[in-house]
Amino acid sequence: MSDTTSTDRFNEEKSAFTVRGSDAPDIEAGVAAIRNVLSTLPLRPGVYRMQDAKGDVLYVGKAKALKNRVGNYVQVSRLPKRIARMVAQTRSMTIVTTNTESEALLLEAQLIKRYRPPYNVLLRDDKSFPFILLREDHAFPRVQKHRGARRAVGQYYGPFASAGSVTRTLNALQKLFLLRSCTDSFFANRSRPCLLHQIKRCSAPCVDRIAKEDYAELVSDAKAFLGGKSTQVQKKLGEQMSVAAEAMDYELATILRDRLRALTFIQGTQAINAEGIGDADVFALANRSGVMGIQAFFIRGGQNWGHRSFFPAHTAEVPEDEVLAGFLMQFYEEVPPPKLVLLDRVLPEAVLIEAALTEKAERKVQLKQPQRGDQVKLVAQASRNAIEALDRRLAESTTQGKLLSEVADLFELEAPPGRIEVYDNSHIMGTNMVGAMIVAGPEGFRKGAYRKFNIKRPETAAGDDFAMMREVLERRFARLEKEDPERTSGEWPDLLLIDGGKGQLSAVCAVLEEMGVQDVPVVGISKGPDRNAGREHFHMPGGRESMLPLNSPVLFFLQRLRDEAHRFAIGAHRAKRAKAFTANPLDDVPGIGPARKKALLMHFGTAKAVRGAALEDLQRAPGVSAAMARAIHDHFHAGG
Repeated sequence: MSDTTSTDRFNEEKSAFTVRGSDAPDIEAGVAAIRNVLSTLPLRPGVYRMQDAKGDVLYVGKAKALKNRVGNYVQVSRLPKRIARMVAQTRSMTIVTTNTESEALLLEAQLIKRYRPPYNVLLRDDKSFPFILLREDHAFPRVQKHRGARRAVGQYYGPFASAGSVTRTLNALQKLFLLRSCTDSFFANRSRPCLLHQIKRCSAPCVDRIAKEDYAELVSDAKAFLGGKSTQVQKKLGEQMSVAAEAMDYELATILRDRLRALTFIQGTQAINAEGIGDADVFALANRSGVMGIQAFFIRGGQNWGHRSFFPAHTAEVPEDEVLAGFLMQFYEEVPPPKLVLLDRVLPEAVLIEAALTEKAERKVQLKQPQRGDQVKLVAQASRNAIEALDRRLAESTTQGKLLSEVADLFELEAPPGRIEVYDNSHIMGTNMVGAMIVAGPEGFRKGAYRKFNIKRPETAAGDDFAMMREVLERRFARLEKEDPERTSGEWPDLLLIDGGKGQLSAVCAVLEEMGVQDVPVVGISKGPDRNAGREHFHMPGGRESMLPLNSPVLFFLQRLRDEAHRFAIGAHRAKRAKAFTANPLDDVPGIGPARKKALLMHFGTAKAVRGAALEDLQRAPGVSAAMARAIHDHFHAGG
């Protein structure tokens, strides 16, 4: 097997090799698989992937000289226990050569993000960070929140630590510079100012309340503010206010005063002093018995754009410097690096990481452990926050672990559950039926594992909760059996919680029994008399029931799980119902795309008119062939 990896960043020739070894479940088999590839390896930079007997990636590593680095794995006596376990599972390797070690480092980060191997340090929180986008593809640029790929034409400012940080900054921009935030279509169809203009958060360029040149000046001020020149903007506003007051234009002076107040407020709520630092990210690591947390501050233009805590996975038995280095490369895989990265330590591979980030950013990026001045204070503050965040995390996980142990005792489980799945249904009078599954474990709610199930089987009667639950569970466990029959992925639940009483529990148990799933514990939760929250009954197979004291922490925990499933199910149902309200009958016609649908609506006026049109009328519509007209007519007049 061969594998050639190509990216935009690596467009020069690379070679790849894959060697498969024995499937014997011991370290000798792993060493044999590695020895088989050693003879083919060059003394040049590259990335290697270790794979198990199924071909799943165990580890991604990079090397300055592949032959030397991979050769270390056959010296079993020198391997740490963690690496020895990995070698014992290795049955094949994939090698990709690169031109430089910095290219290898960048490619390594890409592959770790793609495969998420169990022996690599992983950045848990891989959600995209929010940015502020000042679009420049319109005569009156728009300011907006942005996530994802940066394809739109304009200036991007970020990253921000959270959506809340972006929202606060956008509110400040609206108050300060009165820039529009509406879409282009909304802008083009205004005949009078919207509410934002009335509350002095937009200059209403859509209805010519401001000249293009004056709006351009506001845009320039906004760029200066976001670029860290808030003092310059403050001075300019102050001068304009004085001129307006002297000219007795008190209305304008009042507007400028309010904008100055907004600017002063923002300057006073930065939480940390980053003035004079420009663009920088600050990282500090805390370690408690192998559990590590990393605190990040984002400084742009001398302004604090928020902070976030990260808790990388797979850090046991891994040196702190290796954890922080791996974290940085994965973090900057999605986020453009600033000119300066401040750290609480000097990393052994700092020069290599600088070179890789410089190559990625296409400008100089510096890693630095500051020794004096405000930068030292920033790093110290990040270190203090990292320790406090990790302590809170450990306290929460200890509490969560205790709750899970008590859940195991209550429901007579063999061990505390590592994965709890909670199911609920939602519908209104049998319409827009949706099933929902939420997942929780020692780390709390695992929202990335939530699933919704649109009820779509014809045999599932409208409003039949038992039939809905049957369909949901059959689909869920059929997929589990197909994807992970050996139950090695950790995706099989240790406990099922069902929102319902004896009847719902019996129906669920019957479904699982039919599917041959007999070792997954199931518990039903029903509210007590008069649906009194706090008097829940817990129903277990065999007719057993239990209740918990009103002030029981386990009761609160189980209620929270049930309520989260209910919230998620209702949200999925409302989204489906809202979509149904705006559904167009033409969407269901085979072969009708957006352009043809628009042409039909422009010709007939409404979808209802299209549905009732005669075949001859459809044939006269622009862009509709005789065959397409026949298909549309047959779709709406089946059997007619």
